[in-house]
Amino acid sequence: MNRRSFTAALAAGLLGRAFANAAARRPNIVLILADDLGYGDLGCYGNAEIRTPSIDRMASEGMRFTSFYAASPVCSPSRAALLTGRLPVRSGVTRVLSPVDMRGLPGREFTIAEMLKQAGYATACIGKWHLGRHRWHLPTRRGFDHYFGIPYSNDMSRRNSPHHPLYRLRMVPPLPLMRDEKIIEREPDQSQLTRRYTEESLGFIRRSVAAKRPFFLYLPHTFPHNPLHASDRFLGKSQGGLYGDVVEELDWSTGEILRGLREADIENDTLVFFTSDNGPWLAKGEEGGSPGPLREGKGSTWEGGVRVPFIARWPGRIPKAVVTPAFGTLMDVMPTCADLTGAELPDDRVYDGQNISSVLLENASGREPLMFYWYQARLRAVRKGPWKMHLASNQPATGTRAAERHHQPLLFNLDRDASESLNVADSHPEIISELAALANRHRKSLRGDVSPLAFLQRPLR
Repeated sequence: MNRRSFTAALAAGLLGRAFANAAARRPNIVLILADDLGYGDLGCYGNAEIRTPSIDRMASEGMRFTSFYAASPVCSPSRAALLTGRLPVRSGVTRVLSPVDMRGLPGREFTIAEMLKQAGYATACIGKWHLGRHRWHLPTRRGFDHYFGIPYSNDMSRRNSPHHPLYRLRMVPPLPLMRDEKIIEREPDQSQLTRRYTEESLGFIRRSVAAKRPFFLYLPHTFPHNPLHASDRFLGKSQGGLYGDVVEELDWSTGEILRGLREADIENDTLVFFTSDNGPWLAKGEEGGSPGPLREGKGSTWEGGVRVPFIARWPGRIPKAVVTPAFGTLMDVMPTCADLTGAELPDDRVYDGQNISSVLLENASGREPLMFYWYQARLRAVRKGPWKMHLASNQPATGTRAAERHHQPLLFNLDRDASESLNVADSHPEIISELAALANRHRKSLRGDVSPLAFLQRPLR
């Protein structure tokens, strides 16, 4: 071999090794999603009754966001947006899916699991799916190698909601617990679900490490969605009642996941997110959570319905003990993971999420807040910078104040008034005009990229 050939071969070898090392450094990703957990339900977000030491420690070892949003105030649309990086109205998943629905997340949508699987990741969904119950809608058809959990909410059966007309008339099957695409139990003991999800998650992590594959674990917990269940180890132990018992068990589960990463010697190679799909179910009273200082909760486009806790931890990459006011949404998770892993996003569609890697890794200030608050197929509010405008509506307001209507737009400065208690619309007509024009441009921009089914859906009564 002459010198030129040797040099070329050496360079090629070094380049190949560099690419191999870069691939080896791609982070594992763990996404933990609580169900109906409120902004004010964790110790690190100000709760003094519910003990959450593992999640609080995760925040002290990483970054905690104070202005992070779900794309919808209810389950199915929020999850569709999280997994696709797109507003729910684009996919047509604009309301909560029931066990009698034939529909689910459309096949044309591309999920974060499909993206990472194409990049060589092992993928698993362990917990509540809620994006379609039929085989062709299940996680195993949407990029996940493995699935263990329930396909919809834990109250969607006759045993758990005996007074709901659909369930009373036996129009739905018993709540199924599934492994991949097979039902393995009916009406499982819900007090054991958090423990079983945790054990399944740890088993998936161990198998992925043994196979020397990067992995994506999506852990959408069943709780604290009602009805509430906690195992004997946690039942009656919290100062926050049964709701607190359930949240403290979720905290234990998070601690076990972090311990499993540490024992496998991969915690420095793993990015962990902890968040919630929407705000707390205030209608449940003491068995619902807390929005903290925010107004309203689940089912509402007030801040308490969509602003959620969000914590990110990646030792050595994400700075420690940072509390950031940077704006973000659950739709940002997919493009951010694409950037951090080198995975490719299809360029044939619009993404509403944005890459927030600079916020996570550099504690950058991020982008100006811009949020469109959709509920079902209606745009209810819009935020730009500190200003949030609730559009005029003749419909009953969502949330617990069901009789409230406002025939004129409402305006709040969220930097000064996160609780949305002081309407300043009369003092800022220019802001009202600006946000109204922004809302109209947004609606027009959706033409041609919205599922026609989005506007045919009606909520279950």
